[in-house]
Amino acid sequence: MSEVEKSEADKAFARGARPHLIEGGRTVDKATTLDAIAEALSFPEYFGKNLDALYDCLTDLSWLPAGEHVLIWSGSSLLRDRDPKAYLAIRSVLSDAQRALGPSGDRRDSRRLTVVLPD
Repeated sequence: MSEVEKSEADKAFARGARPHLIEGGRTVDKATTLDAIAEALSFPEYFGKNLDALYDCLTDLSWLPAGEHVLIWSGSSLLRDRDPKAYLAIRSVLSDAQRALGPSGDRRDSRRLTVVLPD
């Protein structure tokens, strides 16, 4: 774990949230990024490995404990540089899901999602 990831994870723990780390070096294209997100958040086996399924799983999280879950994607710039279109699409889904599970979002339950891209 890098110092940046550790710092972000420590911040999450300090406020009672659960950090989930994405190995940024693995996120070289859309498929590997979807896999890395799924692994970090322990997505169920039925995850469809496409952007719609990503949004559906991110706004559900029913398999995880209640509370805030912080997805920390250090090294996201690797995907941004290699495949800007995939990066923008995935980043958009992450932003939409974060809004949906936010305090004023339309998917209110006992779980919240915060996305951190420290680079």
